[in-house]
Amino acid sequence: MKVKDLMTTDVKSCREYSTLNTAAQMMWDHDIGCVPIVDHDNRVIGMLTDRDVSMSAYLQGGPLTAASVTSAMSKELFSCHPDDDLASAERLMRDKQIHRAPVVDADGRLTGIVSLNDIVREAAQESERKRPREVSDVEVISTIASVCAPRHRIIEATQAAA
Repeated sequence: MKVKDLMTTDVKSCREYSTLNTAAQMMWDHDIGCVPIVDHDNRVIGMLTDRDVSMSAYLQGGPLTAASVTSAMSKELFSCHPDDDLASAERLMRDKQIHRAPVVDADGRLTGIVSLNDIVREAAQESERKRPREVSDVEVISTIASVCAPRHRIIEATQAAA
């Protein structure tokens, strides 16, 4: 299965000049936990989660209307491509401990988003349909466990291996 077979294509995103208030309102209105931040050419330059918004509000202490999305977004971007195998998207989520990955074309333009929720729902549907499984329970459990692991344990494990 390819990422394009599972990804959401109607992606809500914010421009780099948007405020945190705009992003938070978008997340609330569309029941989503993150928005990709894009430049004027629709290239993804960062990701902003609901946690990023709340932590930024706490740490900056100002109104969300006064803070830019670029002040809180994650600038380290982990993305995948529509023709990537779903297994590689799962591996990316495990390795980078991310719940969602923007899907970009060869020029870095946003074409979709794939989430851990999408993968779990697909695994459940495959199980119900009794057809050959492309998303195994073991892969899903492994991905969820890695994404949910406290980051300090990942750092300690990496340091111990070095």
